[in-house]
Amino acid sequence: MGKKKEKKIDLHKIKPEEQLKYEIAEELGLLDKVVKSGWRSLSAKESGKIGGIVASRKKELAKNNFSDNT
Repeated sequence: MGKKKEKKIDLHKIKPEEQLKYEIAEELGLLDKVVKSGWRSLSAKESGKIGGIVASRKKELAKNNFSDNT
């Protein structure tokens, strides 16, 4: 089987739900690596760190939205 071709990332056309992931990658200094080589170029540790931060931020946002509605 051949390798899948990675699509070039257009940072101006990112879906809103994906935007958080890119923002965190930028904060961690990994955005250039992701843009150049794709998400697969990240180590498990780097991917896990991004995933953990995404989860905690989503949880925080949900908590804040719930607090604002009550």
